[in-house]
Amino acid sequence: MPELHFTKGHGTGNDFVLFLDPDGEVNLTPSQLAAIADRHFGVGGDGVIRAVRSKNLADGAAALAEDDAAEWFMDYHNADGSPSEMCGNGIRVYARYLIENGLVSLGQGETLAIGTRGGVRDLQRNSNGFQVDLGRWSLDGGEPLVRAKNLQVARPGLGISVGNPHVVVALSSEDELESADLSFIPHLDPQPIDGANVEFVVPLEPLVRDGVGHIRMRVHERGSGETLSCGTGAAAAALATRYWAGQSAPDNWKVELPGGTLGVRMWPAEDGEHVSLSGPAELVFEGDLTV
Repeated sequence: MPELHFTKGHGTGNDFVLFLDPDGEVNLTPSQLAAIADRHFGVGGDGVIRAVRSKNLADGAAALAEDDAAEWFMDYHNADGSPSEMCGNGIRVYARYLIENGLVSLGQGETLAIGTRGGVRDLQRNSNGFQVDLGRWSLDGGEPLVRAKNLQVARPGLGISVGNPHVVVALSSEDELESADLSFIPHLDPQPIDGANVEFVVPLEPLVRDGVGHIRMRVHERGSGETLSCGTGAAAAALATRYWAGQSAPDNWKVELPGGTLGVRMWPAEDGEHVSLSGPAELVFEGDLTV
């Protein structure tokens, strides 16, 4: 059985197992990926990221067609082995991994293009780590009813896409936020065909301080369960809160998660409004395992 050299990394506690396969020769099955991510019998993580050159992966062809600078593709899989379109924390950790291994360089003011199943994403360095342009967002997925264990009644959610699907639910208090048992999968009615990440959000008091919005959230990630942080989920939560708050709401947000704080910013672009995510990215240890 082959040996795999891996690196463990995280972004605000959202943790990943990364490995290098530039030529696209290591094709692990969903069960093998899930075994790597298993916290008891494997390395443990919310997902597994394969670093592969876009030209050597079928999904990478679309990335290169979109932007020929997207040399590297983030082949991301959830903890259950299922593929995912994007991961906002994961792509920052992936950028750090590529840089630390000498595979790319990224100076101040420069942009790094990375291919994902959700499209090409551009990253830059900032004072807190990395900022990634998540691209154009959209209201997508309607307003399904959401039921979660320990929440007494179903709540309306708001469907938002930031390259992957989310449903954001507003709660009335931090006590409600803490009481939700997200070890159980929230039930959505109607249920999206491909599932969705579900974010539970409360506004902080005051909601806006010095022109910046402040919210707190927890998340149940599709294919991974509750995680300490979700980058695209933080963006979706900020977008939903701004939508509910109305036209006077700010375009800059701080989102508090169990694993730390992430920054979200919205701005107009030629193809519609974009949203970006900023936060830290850490590599914590390396090792070898048999797969």
